[in-house]
Amino acid sequence: MRFELYVAARYLKAKRRQAVVGVVTGISVAGVTAGVAALIIALAITTGMQRDLQDKLLGFTAHIQLMQVEARGIRDWEPLVKRLSHLPHVVAASPGLFEPVLAARGARSGGAMIEGVLPDDERNVSDLLSTASPGAVNILEPQPASASTQSEELPPIILGSDLAQTIGAAAGDSVLVVSPQGEMTPLGEVPKYVRFRLAGTFHSGFYQYDDEMGFLRLADAQRLFDEPDLVSIISFKVDDPNRAPEIAHTIEQAAGPGYMTNNWMEQNRELFSALKEEQIVTFIIIALIVIVAALNILIALTMMVMEKTRDIAVMMSFGVSPDQVRRIFLFQGILISVVGTALGLVLGYIASWAGGHYHFIHLSAEVYSIDTLPFAPRAIHGVIVAAASIGISLLATLYPSSSAARVLPAEALRYE
Repeated sequence: MRFELYVAARYLKAKRRQAVVGVVTGISVAGVTAGVAALIIALAITTGMQRDLQDKLLGFTAHIQLMQVEARGIRDWEPLVKRLSHLPHVVAASPGLFEPVLAARGARSGGAMIEGVLPDDERNVSDLLSTASPGAVNILEPQPASASTQSEELPPIILGSDLAQTIGAAAGDSVLVVSPQGEMTPLGEVPKYVRFRLAGTFHSGFYQYDDEMGFLRLADAQRLFDEPDLVSIISFKVDDPNRAPEIAHTIEQAAGPGYMTNNWMEQNRELFSALKEEQIVTFIIIALIVIVAALNILIALTMMVMEKTRDIAVMMSFGVSPDQVRRIFLFQGILISVVGTALGLVLGYIASWAGGHYHFIHLSAEVYSIDTLPFAPRAIHGVIVAAASIGISLLATLYPSSSAARVLPAEALRYE
C-alpha cells in the first residue's frame, strides 16, 4: 500500500481527541450512502415507469395504424388487409371499427370507445383481449352466416373492468349501448339504442383502457353504427417496434394514395419525452443530497487538518513532501466517498430489487395509469451515480488537502 494511502486509512481509523471530527466523518459517509441509494432508487423508478408504460403500450396497442385521410372509413378492406399483411416486417394485421358510445346499466353510465374486431386477428396484433375473462373472447367469435341470429338473445360485448364497475355491470348482465350515429327521423337524428349482454371484462392494469374501452364483434359494430362493410382502421404488428416509422411509410406507400399511417411512437412522443425530462430533473434534485454530503466531507477534512497540524509538521520535518501531504487528505476524502458510495449502491439496488419483485407500493391507476410502482434498476445507472458521487467528493477534498500541504513545520512546532 502506498505511504499516502496507508496514512490516510490510519487517520480515518484512529481515535481522535476531538470526537466531533469522527461524528462529522460518520455523517459524511451516511450522507453519501443516502444520496447514492436515493439516486439509484429514483432512477430505477423513472426507468421502470418508462419501461412499464412502453411495454403496456406495445402490448395493448397496435404498432402501426392505417386509415383513410378524407373518407370516413375503409371499404373493401378484406383484400387490402390480405395484401398488406404480406409486406416485409409485418407480423399481423387486424381490421377495426372505432366509435365513441355511451354504455349504461340502469341509472349508471359511462363513456366508452367501442371497437368492433375479429377476435383472432385482434389477438395477433394486441394483447388486450388476452386479459379478458376466461371464455369471454370465445363468445365474441363471429357467428357462421348460416347460424340463426335468434339463437342468442343479445349480442355479446366485452368491457374494461373499471368501466364495468362504473356502470355496475357483471358478466351476463344486459348493457345498453347508445350510439351517436343514430337514425334520421322527421324530428332529426335520434341516437341509436342497442342492448348487449356483457360476456366478460378485461383488466390490463392500464387505466385508460380499463376505464374507456370495449369490444364487439365487427359485424355487430357495423350494424350498430350503420356502416356495413366498413372499418375505421387497419392495425399492424411489426417485428421491430423501434422501426415503426420506417415500416409505416412502406405500408402507406403500398396502400396507395388517400391513406395515412400513425405509429405508437408518434402517439406517445410527448409522454416519453416527459418521462425522460423527469428522469433528468430527478437526478439533479436528488444529487443535491450527495452535494450536501460532500460539504460534510469538506468540513470533516478541514477539522482533521486542524487537528493533525502537528503531525503534518512532524512528517514534513522527516522529509515528507507537500504533494504527499496533499495526497494523504485527498485519499481520505476518496475513502469516505468510496465507502459511502459502495454502501449506497448496495442499499439502492437491494431496495430496487425488493420493490420490483414484491410490488409493495401501490398507486392510484386513475392518476398514474398503472396500479403498482415499477422498479427497473440498471447497471449503467450505478456507474453514472458512482462516478458523480466520487467526482463531487473529490472536488470537496481539494481545499482541505491544499491547506494541509501549505503547513509550515517551523510555525506549527514553534510552541511544542
